[in-house]
Amino acid sequence: MSQPSSLTLAKVLENSREKFTERPALSFVGQDPYTYNDVYTLAEDISSFLLSRGIKKGDRVAILSQNMPNWGVSYLSVTSMGAVVVPILTEFNEKEIKKILEHSESSAIIVSSRLAPKLRKSLPDTLKVVLVADTLDLADRDVVNETGNLLVTETREQWRPEPDKSFNNAERQVPGEDDLAAILYTSGTTGNPKGVMLTHKNLVSNAVNTGHIQKVIPDDRLLSVLPLSHTYECTIGFIIPVMNGASVYYLEKPPTASILVPAMQLVKPTMMLTVPLIIEKIYKIQVLPKLTGSPVMRALFKQPFFRKKLHKLAGKKIYKTFGGKLHFFGIGGAKLGAETEQFLRDAGFPYAIGYGLTETSPLLAGCKPSLTRYQSTGFSLPGQQLKIDNPNPETGEGEILAKGPNVMKGYYKDEKQTKAVFTEDGWFRTGDLGAFDEDNFLYIRGRLKNMVLGPSGENIYPEEIEAVINNQSLVLESVVYEMKGKLVALVHLNYEELEKYYAELKNTARNMQVQMNDFINEKLKEIQQKVNTEVNKFSKITKVIEQQSPFEKTPTQKIKRFLYQDKNKAS
Repeated sequence: MSQPSSLTLAKVLENSREKFTERPALSFVGQDPYTYNDVYTLAEDISSFLLSRGIKKGDRVAILSQNMPNWGVSYLSVTSMGAVVVPILTEFNEKEIKKILEHSESSAIIVSSRLAPKLRKSLPDTLKVVLVADTLDLADRDVVNETGNLLVTETREQWRPEPDKSFNNAERQVPGEDDLAAILYTSGTTGNPKGVMLTHKNLVSNAVNTGHIQKVIPDDRLLSVLPLSHTYECTIGFIIPVMNGASVYYLEKPPTASILVPAMQLVKPTMMLTVPLIIEKIYKIQVLPKLTGSPVMRALFKQPFFRKKLHKLAGKKIYKTFGGKLHFFGIGGAKLGAETEQFLRDAGFPYAIGYGLTETSPLLAGCKPSLTRYQSTGFSLPGQQLKIDNPNPETGEGEILAKGPNVMKGYYKDEKQTKAVFTEDGWFRTGDLGAFDEDNFLYIRGRLKNMVLGPSGENIYPEEIEAVINNQSLVLESVVYEMKGKLVALVHLNYEELEKYYAELKNTARNMQVQMNDFINEKLKEIQQKVNTEVNKFSKITKVIEQQSPFEKTPTQKIKRFLYQDKNKAS
């Protein structure tokens, strides 16, 4: 584990350049990589250029770009000069981006050509500099012309220093551990974005402490598919590899199967990060139908012995698809379905589940693949503390509280919200409900705000009911909520599987639709009946409603529950 002499991103950059100078650092798949020396030199040039344009320590610099090597270079250049980086989620719309730029009072922005049209007529007066992320050219402050293209005023070749000269004489201040490094505006699942303030110490200490439970070495190769603008991918999938001299590879196009599979075969990653939805879809759409495609296979699959054997065979094929070299497959951002996790365990797949929040930089709990426990998120990271607030004497469940160097400074310009999430003695309230087992492995029950109080005072966790629903073969995802004192489930079905039942139908579209609707309604009733036999009496659902389109999600693929709860409660 390579640890910088001080917990700042400037030291991370400096340390990595000294130790891993000519090793590959950041690259698009199939292209020549930046070495660690390249990253350092380019980051120094960018930060010095920003200084020459009036950007100083403490100023905010936004990054609006899809994943690319220059995203990481820009992030390190901004933080190393003592400025504050504001990574903007690419899913935000023009209105949200404008609000973030205004609220953060950003002085500069580094924006990719693909996302530049979102800035049309949205730049605040505080913003002085616009750099093109793809090329690092300087763009006109008006940003885009009528066709949506950036207006370059000075190319990188023009603004960068001559080989025998440097911007390094420009006046700069070295950031300290407690200085602000980043402000992250999260979409969350509440619909109310907040600016999470993370210091250098928050981010780097979390990277160091995470490294104590999963070692990263220079020979590791990480294929990055989650958004860098989220702290999950940024800390674990970027800062940690850079700190330890590993190589990170990015895709030039969205990670569809046709793009991702060849990339994995080329890179042969040793490490990847993902969210539950991705691996759950692989299991439910690609694996499960093949394992239950005939009456004989379905009968065998019901037997635990044969199911484990079938899972192992399927797992070997998926492992080869991922390049055949994985030793760490990290899963975080939401709860992993029990059925999918059982498949990963049976298959011997090197998965590990972590738990954390943007406010905690992010990781709070986790473990390496060899130590995973079924449905647990691992144990508390070294160097921090976790505890359960006011635990239920029977179940041990309560709100998870955290304290440590990774816990945020607060919400930007929001003292009221900041005060609300901290106890009087300084513990951060995660808003998540959980419990520890006898070996201090953490189990997440659900979000406090989602918990439903039963008629006799029982605590009902919608996420646990959803896990049972999602285990049904025809269900891809679901949302459970309370309506008029009753539990209702919205269910998005696996329509590819449903269509197989109707492959032989050659009737008119109208007749087929009538029959399919009847079939769907019958299946919804079956789902309700089966789920109600598997949950306790106060967690039984009274109605299952079909959700025809996929649920809208956050960048970490968590369902935006509030959109469906509020809508259906009002209807």
